[in-house]
Amino acid sequence: MEEIKETTEGKESLNESGLNFVEQEIANDLAAGKNGGRLNTRFPPEPNGYLHIGHAKAFIMDFGAAEKFGGTCNLRFDDTNPQKEDMEYVNAIKEDIHWLGYDWGDRLYYASDYFPQLYDLAVRMIKEGKAYVDEQSSEEIARQKGTPTQPGEASPYRDRPVEENLDLFERMNKGEFEEGSMVLRAKIDMASDNMHFRDPIMYRIIKTPHWRTGDTWKVYPMYDFAHGQSDYFEGVTHSICTLEFVPHRPLYEYFVKELADESYCPRQIEFNRLNLTYTVMSKRKLLQLVKEGLVNGWDDPRMPTLKGLRRRGYTPSSIKDFVNRIGYTRYEALNHIELLEHSVREDLNKTATRVSVVQNPVKLILENYPEGKTEIMTMENNPENPAEGSHEMPFTRELWIERDDFMENPPKKFFRLSPDKEVRLKGAYIIKCTGVEKDSDGNITAIRATYDPDSRSGLPGADRKVKGTLHWVSVPTAVDAEIRDYDRLFSVENPGAYEGDFRDLINPESLKIREHAKIEPWLAERLKTGDNYQFQRLGYYVVDKDSTAEHPVFNKTVGLKDSWAKAMKK
Repeated sequence: MEEIKETTEGKESLNESGLNFVEQEIANDLAAGKNGGRLNTRFPPEPNGYLHIGHAKAFIMDFGAAEKFGGTCNLRFDDTNPQKEDMEYVNAIKEDIHWLGYDWGDRLYYASDYFPQLYDLAVRMIKEGKAYVDEQSSEEIARQKGTPTQPGEASPYRDRPVEENLDLFERMNKGEFEEGSMVLRAKIDMASDNMHFRDPIMYRIIKTPHWRTGDTWKVYPMYDFAHGQSDYFEGVTHSICTLEFVPHRPLYEYFVKELADESYCPRQIEFNRLNLTYTVMSKRKLLQLVKEGLVNGWDDPRMPTLKGLRRRGYTPSSIKDFVNRIGYTRYEALNHIELLEHSVREDLNKTATRVSVVQNPVKLILENYPEGKTEIMTMENNPENPAEGSHEMPFTRELWIERDDFMENPPKKFFRLSPDKEVRLKGAYIIKCTGVEKDSDGNITAIRATYDPDSRSGLPGADRKVKGTLHWVSVPTAVDAEIRDYDRLFSVENPGAYEGDFRDLINPESLKIREHAKIEPWLAERLKTGDNYQFQRLGYYVVDKDSTAEHPVFNKTVGLKDSWAKAMKK
């Protein structure tokens, strides 16, 4: 495997026609009339976990190429290991694919659909002397494989008679032998330079009932044997996968040619995986995080799963944009998470409604504003899209503002509120600080100020300029809310390369919860799970599934500041 390189954008992966190398290979095959000019791709997830953003890169290619060239794409679950599979994962995978805007139509398949044909093919290969039953342990088989520079050793069972192999294989499937006691191996070449050709295992014994086929089978095919044959049975023309399958390709072709001929043969093409900074993509490590309670489930917004990204407020279009930016190449790359955040920020900037939320509130009292008076201010929903209109927001004598927006002894370039300094309250008036109230410990409990009645935003002559603008929420109408500020789960750029315990790298500041934020009433009346908003001056947030009318909950999606430019300078 090539060394992982840092990369920024995938433009270098496009040729003059705007196609990446995989699409160009497909275009060449179609132009040459291969497989009758037909295109059929497939996405073959294992139903033993949840999809993450790396899987999204794969099925964006699978479904996207089919759309681009007028072909079809199958969804086929690789359900060959009933010990780890569950219908929960099947449903979640379907949901994730639909969420990103793709549909397989009537082309839903399972590897288990082909168990009879695969079994018959295995029997045929035994009869032709191309497969044998091996009774060695997995450790013995692994030891006899040899090394890349040393040939393997033949199994003592390699030349057992065909009739004996057939009898044993049939009895394996009847459940007469224990798991791990026997396997069926292909008889290829124990001296091959390609380690995968050194008599690979085709079938192993598993006695766990299958969630689709029940107790029908006691032997289950291995990936290398099942995958290419399933492609063939479905009419798949292009099997697009990631680079770790490059050394598997000759074996894929070896098995496929047991069925295929010149009129039709699936072709495997490999591209680079999606590796993301400050993230782990290993399914094993992600499962460990969940099982040990280091995150709050598979949909924790810090997880790279599509369920987690969706709960964090990432949008399908932003994920597609990110994948398009990083591109598809033949070398592994480590992609900056800042670019993903940039894609999300760009999308939400165009679509998210602006609202007023005060996360760390302190009371502001306008001394010269009439008690009991309420004015209605008009707030623009999205300056990027005037068609989105506006909404109303109550203004009163007492307001909540951010505690960080006030300093008693500010530095020179502090443009927010401080004693005797003026700022504008967004969409409302210019105010001037006159003093503060403190408790016995010296903590500020309230800020006092006066307002300029002639400075209301939008009125003629009220355009007097001040350097600072603050967001605010009216005290009498504010609604309490919980804000969950999420940051990167890991504190180092490439936790996947760490040789020690990756759990030691978890960022202790990856989740901060603010339980007493104040939100404007207009927002409180429109709580719908998954809706995105821009909190003025704070960032982009999404309504969490835990949210209720009595207890609104929001997750931070991404900040307003674009850190991608900073990453480009590294």
